[in-house]
Amino acid sequence: MNASAASLLALFLFLLVLLAWPLSRWLAKLCRGELPRWMTRIEAPIFRWAGVASDASMNWKSYALGLLAINAIGVVVLYGLQRLQAVLPLNPAGLPAVSPDSSFNTAVSFVTNTNWQGYAGESTMSYLTQMLGLSVQNFLSAATGIAVAFALARGFAARGTGGQGLVGNIWADLVRITLWLLVPLSFVIAVFFVGQGVIQNLDGYRTATTLEAQTYQEPRLAADGQPMKDAAGAPLMADARTTTQTLAMGPVASQEAIKMLGTNGGGFFNANSSHPYENPNAWTNLVQMLAIFLIPAALCLAFGHVVGDVRQGWALLAAMTVLFVAAVLVIVPAEQVGNPLVAALGVDQGASPMQAGGNMEGKETRFGIAASALFAVVTTAASCGAVNVMHDSLTPLGGMVPMVLMQLGEVVFGGVGTGLYGMLVFAILAVFIAGLMIGRTPEYLGKKIEVHEMKLTSIAILVTPILVLAGTALAVSFGAGRAGIANPGAHGFSEVLYALTSAGNNNGSAFAGLSANTPFYNALLAIVMWFGRFGVIVPVLAIAGALAAKKRLPATAGTMPTHGPLFVMLLIGTVLLVGLLNYVPSLALGPVVEHLMLWNR
Repeated sequence: MNASAASLLALFLFLLVLLAWPLSRWLAKLCRGELPRWMTRIEAPIFRWAGVASDASMNWKSYALGLLAINAIGVVVLYGLQRLQAVLPLNPAGLPAVSPDSSFNTAVSFVTNTNWQGYAGESTMSYLTQMLGLSVQNFLSAATGIAVAFALARGFAARGTGGQGLVGNIWADLVRITLWLLVPLSFVIAVFFVGQGVIQNLDGYRTATTLEAQTYQEPRLAADGQPMKDAAGAPLMADARTTTQTLAMGPVASQEAIKMLGTNGGGFFNANSSHPYENPNAWTNLVQMLAIFLIPAALCLAFGHVVGDVRQGWALLAAMTVLFVAAVLVIVPAEQVGNPLVAALGVDQGASPMQAGGNMEGKETRFGIAASALFAVVTTAASCGAVNVMHDSLTPLGGMVPMVLMQLGEVVFGGVGTGLYGMLVFAILAVFIAGLMIGRTPEYLGKKIEVHEMKLTSIAILVTPILVLAGTALAVSFGAGRAGIANPGAHGFSEVLYALTSAGNNNGSAFAGLSANTPFYNALLAIVMWFGRFGVIVPVLAIAGALAAKKRLPATAGTMPTHGPLFVMLLIGTVLLVGLLNYVPSLALGPVVEHLMLWNR
């Protein structure tokens, strides 16, 4: 890892902490409902119109039912928008309705904060679908994750609610998170993006004249206009030339801001954040990475404020940071060393003033290896899924890094809210393991961790691996699943494993060599995304309710400290051992064997 990459990593972490610390204080106030009076006056008509008593706290079951209901409605509305977009306004390109299976997959994808995209945005979705459908769900899905994190934080902070397990009001949480956090921050980031060249308009697509003529192939047509075929039935192709190019337009900056801030990741364009209209330069690239990590990092510190011990938040943040830095230290050298097959052809892959060096396949020359590799780690560590590099073109070890980060459960910063409550689930498991080692009833933040909490913790941890591994097995067992694999062997298996890992952990990035926009994959991935999201959220809310009902015990001489380096290392070990061991055999069949084949030819 060279000095340039190390400097970029150091600058990124410094700016992240600098921005996350003040934001954490505001997040803590939102969690506790401590809003300025002028804000409560603005939001009061919203609650009155909706018939919501914002100060009425719910038990975890009511909270979960409300959350599931609004997300289910979101799937129906987004599905309908896609199916009807051909007859709806704000469709200057005249795009047709999206197919039923793709509409279902996309609706579930954006509602679950996955933003898996089996389509090209600029040639599939109208402006209305992008704005009223996808962008709205970017806000709501992000608010859902933060609301669950708030509920769990309240559970730990509660002094005991007489067995009711009150965790807050889901409707008040969603409104306040959206209105007083996501919208203002998104507005600021969107304005910055526009200033840097990210487009924001409702214009029709534009036709530009290219500097050189482009040659492509198209089917040869018979006199009756039908495609001509050879004796084997294959279409006959003919060369064609064009001097024009269609440039897609649209309200990109506004969607780009919440795409990153809400760790959504769904790009307006098919090329996502490698497209110059989404990510024009190094400054926007840095701001996009900071936006991805900003709320997850701030939530850790806010958790410390809510439970009355900021050191607890710093401990969680430290564990996440150690794992994050370790991932960067693996992927950057793996990409900088280059490809041995290319080196065997006599190609110089060394870095020099004239070239970036290393494995530049699938990477933007605007960003180079350091910024591209860092972006790949950030986006998969944080459950975002936005990309500025083709993950399918990473080296085997380089591609394994984002896959492993997702398989850890998206707890290395993770998505907005999901990273915090996911890491807290591992913290509960860590103190349980420590309690077994010393023969003492485990406690975390003054709450006894008993059988009920451990059963729920086990469910929350095991749901995702079961979905990912079972889904991968189904995909490689059925012909419809194998038909989408473009590359045979270990890399093809990695493509399938990555897709199911991304869906189950609600990330959304892909090894794009897999042709996944088929009825089989659209249905399979949608099911995995839904249960990967809410199969974890429901037990987490149940844990929050159980903790809220417990009395908070004072610390004693026998209480294990959970804010020091020892606990940080215990937490990291728990994440690595429990989170990753489920996937070791599948990783051995994919990226590990591919790496050995590549370097031992």
